[in-house]
Amino acid sequence: MDLIRLSLFLAGAWIMRQYILQQNIELFRRQLAGPSDEATHRTLCMLLMSAERDLAYIIADEKGVQPRVSSRWVAGAFSGASERVAEYWRSVQNSAHPYLLLDPGPGLHIVDVNDAYAQATMTNRSAIAGRSLFEVFPDNPADPSADGVNNLFISLQIAAETGRPHEMAIQRYDVRDLRGNFVERHWQPINSPVYDDNGNLICLLHHVEDVTAEVQSRQHRLEQTAAITGPARTQGGANEI
Repeated sequence: MDLIRLSLFLAGAWIMRQYILQQNIELFRRQLAGPSDEATHRTLCMLLMSAERDLAYIIADEKGVQPRVSSRWVAGAFSGASERVAEYWRSVQNSAHPYLLLDPGPGLHIVDVNDAYAQATMTNRSAIAGRSLFEVFPDNPADPSADGVNNLFISLQIAAETGRPHEMAIQRYDVRDLRGNFVERHWQPINSPVYDDNGNLICLLHHVEDVTAEVQSRQHRLEQTAAITGPARTQGGANEI
């Protein structure tokens, strides 16, 4: 009986927390739509991102993106999976491009990653298999504007609900190095649903390409251009006056 009471209490607490976060998100969005000074706008943006991140964490943990699908995966193996899906993974397992296979059920547990993914994200393949996606890859706590968790979760939801691959915009999503320090990374992600022979969603394939060098190079060029054109524009404006 005590276990039943505890389960009911935890379920109620989860529902209440989700409700509060959803209400806060709606409130912050309404306030952002109205007039505000720059400081207030910036604060509201930070509060909104924090609430969206927390909501993504708890829904991913409690429901995943396909709550009716029970986990049929053994970490790092394909126990019970159809041969077609197993062959699908084998086709990307040795790819030079990074791939992660994800259980869509509660917790969003990592089924497996290929070596290219482990290398790109500075992780150990055997150490992360079976763990929750956002436990392994949380947002950078030092960056209050980080939105990688929320945007990735939304993309996974879209792929699961539509049954079609979903390509995300280039996303900053910092990862931890071998010392546990967060390192700036920018990615081009695509999330695709994978089905068994009966047409049931069995997993999600998360594919990324590291575009950090390209993004940083573009940012550097923009900064150089601004440094050159900025003073000229200021001088031109002064002459016009």
